[in-house]
This record gives sequence, C-alpha cells and structure tokens, in this order.
Amino acid sequence: MDFLTQLMSHPVLITVDILIVTYIIYILINFARQSQAVSVLKGVVSIVGIKIISQTVQLYALNWIIDQVINWGVIAMLIIFQPEIRRSLEKLGQNPLFNSKKDDIAQDNIEAMVEAITYLAKRYIGALICIEYKSSLNAYANTGVPLNAKISSQLLINIFTPNTPLHDGAVIIQDNQLAAASCVLPLSENTAIPQELGTRHRAAIGLSELTDALTIIVSEETGHISATHHHELHRQLTPEELTQLIRQVVIDDGMQTGQQPFKERLKTVLVKFGGRKK
Repeated sequence: MDFLTQLMSHPVLITVDILIVTYIIYILINFARQSQAVSVLKGVVSIVGIKIISQTVQLYALNWIIDQVINWGVIAMLIIFQPEIRRSLEKLGQNPLFNSKKDDIAQDNIEAMVEAITYLAKRYIGALICIEYKSSLNAYANTGVPLNAKISSQLLINIFTPNTPLHDGAVIIQDNQLAAASCVLPLSENTAIPQELGTRHRAAIGLSELTDALTIIVSEETGHISATHHHELHRQLTPEELTQLIRQVVIDDGMQTGQQPFKERLKTVLVKFGGRKK
C-alpha cells in the first residue's frame, strides 16, 4: 500500500525511478549476453545458494569459506571482465544523437571490406574476417597481433597478401575497428562438413558454433566467397549478397549497440501496453 500511495502522490518521480531501474537491469543483461558472463552468473547463483543453506543449517566452517570466496570473487570478476566492463561503460557514455554518424561509418567500413574481399577473391588469395556481434571475441583477438586500426580495403588486402607477417590467421573486427590480425580460431569437429572445405571454412564454422560472430571466408583454391553466421554457412556469395549480409549484422541488426536501442525497445513495450489497455 505504501508503494501505491507514493505512486499516486508522486507519479512522475516513481515512473522515472522505475525507468532508471529498468535501464540498469537492461545494461546488466546486455553485458551478460555480450560476454561469457552467463556461465559465471550460474556459478554466482550456486555460491549464493550454498551460502543461504550453510547459514540456515549453521555450517560455520563452510559459511566462512563461502564468505572468503565472495569477498575475493568480486575483485576477481572485476579483473577478469575488465575489457567487457570498459566497453560497456564506453557504450553507456555514447550520445545517441551520433547514431546516424555511426551508421555512416559502418557503411563506409562495409564498402571497404567488400572491396578488399572482392579483390582477394579475384586473385585467389585466402582470407578470414570475423565481425563481432553480441558475443565477445576478446579471447580470440588476444591470440593475434593487436592493431586497433581504422578499417580500409588497402590494409585488409595488405594483411592477407601471401608471405606477409600477418597473412596466416583471422582478422577480427570490433566496434568499427580492425582489432587484431593473425588470430587463431577454434576448428569445428563436425563430421558433416563437406570434405572440399578447408581449414579456413572449418575455423569459421567452429567460431559460429561458439559465438554469433559473422565470419567471411575467401577460398584460395576456388576464389569463392562464403560466410558463417548463427550456425549457417552461406556459400558462393556475390559481392552484392555479401554486402547485404554484412549490412544485416552491422547496421540493421544493431551491431553498434549489441542489439536494438533501449529507447526503441521501451517504445515498443509502451505501444503494446497501450494497445492492450484500449
């Protein structure tokens, strides 16, 4: 009743309060989806459950151990997830007024990538390019050479040119930047993969089995362009089809923010709620 009384007396203030809490929950969920935090979250829930049981049953030794795990675990999680926390805070501080500018940058990057991939395909030069979506690719980027460079067709072509230092391995793109090159990807052990597909295709499929990244492959044997995304392998893509596929991930699906902007989701919910109310 106290909450209802406050809601009736201060409806605007309470509404703002609820929206802030909702936004914080949204950020936490988005952070968990963009990293490996889901598995860690399950462990945290298990530890909290054991903590409650140990207090209830009065298992003092176990309770003391759990307290130490919790105390040091918070510090450990801050260290482990430092890159994800930093990126989340950066995105939180970004002004939504610049979203159209980001789309322009993303479009320029798409054109640069397609131009480079088309050039490489015509010359039968193998390539492997991974575009981060919601799942973090930090673990794989750390296996390569950090670049943090602006995306350009010239740079991509130079990287994959045979006998250059970085040509062997994958390029990883994060936040509209060429994050790292010569990265190692996990190979798929799926026996259903056609025999004619080589190591690059197996690496791309392997990454798609573990993350939701979009990975583009250029075959040095056939010059064909392929891509993997959401456990699907798209083969023999034309430059136009590749452009459309990348655009769906980078712009239309909202790679810039990890998913649909919060204000758009909130607007959708309010519209649905208003419709039901009528």
